[in-house]
Amino acid sequence: MTIPNLFTALRIFMTPVILLELAHGRFLAGGWLFGAAALTDLLDGAVARRFGGESRIGLYLDPIADKILLSSVYIGLAAGGAVPVWVVAVIFGRDLWIVLLSGAALRFTEFRRLEPSVWGKASTFLQVMTAVGVMAARGYHDEVLGRICTGLVLGVVALAAISAANYTLRGIEWLRRR
Repeated sequence: MTIPNLFTALRIFMTPVILLELAHGRFLAGGWLFGAAALTDLLDGAVARRFGGESRIGLYLDPIADKILLSSVYIGLAAGGAVPVWVVAVIFGRDLWIVLLSGAALRFTEFRRLEPSVWGKASTFLQVMTAVGVMAARGYHDEVLGRICTGLVLGVVALAAISAANYTLRGIEWLRRR
């Protein structure tokens, strides 16, 4: 267990607490805890690169911890009434679709370069920014920020659909070249 992996483990252990805070409508507490969890994400990478603490398990565990955290934040926001449940379904549907595509590629083809697309990165970035905005709007009872977040939520849905389509088209294009 390396120091960076301990930061990753801390992020995983913080996730249920964040989910519960959000589900109970304690958006400020959930937001601050989410910020602390995000800090552990920055620290694990920085420490690993700076002090040579990179590990094979860390390469797998870090993105899994990130996905668990972000997914849990959206579940908590939906449970707390801050975002519609259908938005969470779209986000999870996109992720499930990508996992299915990746699994099929790994199982039935020799394709092994499963790299995130610019659309996938943009989707994740907007999900994070929107979650922070929603927590702030709800926590501070800011109606203007709340209206902005409504637009951001629609952007999250749009980018989820675009990135899912992009991954699908990338797979089709790869198959065509074969």
